[in-house]
Amino acid sequence: MRGTTVLPGTPCQTPRVGELPMHRLEVPMPNALPFAIGTFEAIGPMSRANFPHRHTFHEIVYVTGGTGTHVVDLARWELSPPHLCVIAPGQVHHWVDTRDLEGFVVLFTDDFLIDHPADRDLLRRLSERPWLTLDDATHASLSGLIAELDVEYRAREVGVESVLRSLLHVLIVRAARLPETPAAAPPARTGAVAEEFARLAGRPDVDLWSVRAYAERIGVTPGYLTEAVKAATGRTPSELVREARASEAKRLLARTDLTVRQIAARVGFADPAYFCRFFRRETGVSPGDFRRTGDIRRLPQGDGVHSYDRPRDTPRPTAPVHRPRQGVSIGSL
Repeated sequence: MRGTTVLPGTPCQTPRVGELPMHRLEVPMPNALPFAIGTFEAIGPMSRANFPHRHTFHEIVYVTGGTGTHVVDLARWELSPPHLCVIAPGQVHHWVDTRDLEGFVVLFTDDFLIDHPADRDLLRRLSERPWLTLDDATHASLSGLIAELDVEYRAREVGVESVLRSLLHVLIVRAARLPETPAAAPPARTGAVAEEFARLAGRPDVDLWSVRAYAERIGVTPGYLTEAVKAATGRTPSELVREARASEAKRLLARTDLTVRQIAARVGFADPAYFCRFFRRETGVSPGDFRRTGDIRRLPQGDGVHSYDRPRDTPRPTAPVHRPRQGVSIGSL
């Protein structure tokens, strides 16, 4: 959807003073598959960006070779491959002094987890201990699975969406079994509020479609909820609520025979015309067009590999490195 994915070449949103760049996932057309996999070379320079930034999407990094350092939030991880790294939306990361970096990068939004919503919790737990060093047996197993993902993504055969989702689910579950993955721990107050918001936002059955409604359900003020969610994810609850509403509407359009009026009511819109304007703004197409084309369109042939959204003033893709905008704070990392 528009908040987490953009068309190739879309300029990066200018961060506010003191905030870090927030990168979105490039897709070749509106409502194309919100998933990509490729080598560091195929994904491009932003896959090894040397300045602190956040994403609106999940990233799984599989490092098989190279030297340097990967910084995730406030922790520095020296490369001694093989490694598996999970970066959650909103986390801050960058690479330092990398050379000969080899491996794969897997990129996907929350929308892509529609068949396995419980994977969100596994990814969150993995992101709390993001740098996993693999033994030979685990490396061999995960290497084969990631190779399958890459082949399936590039082949683009019939059923590619369901196969990729299934393979990704297996990858997440197997990564969560690794001994370095921490058990869930009781978070601090703000973390608990943000976590409860994320849990509720992932449940369309709770019928909450405004920040105020979420705040009342959790038992905090809207202002406190905004501060807690912004601190945890780098994004506002209103942005995430809009995405949740659009995501549920997409599910209902793709998977039910409900009318547009009925779907509008299901996601909290009394006026179907206003819902249609909202849906077009969030996804780039009308509800009717989305229903006709389905949840996924075939990707274009050729080098249609998804990449990170690049800063507005950064040349494509000939520049060897990408640097933060002038005047943008890069925090304490």
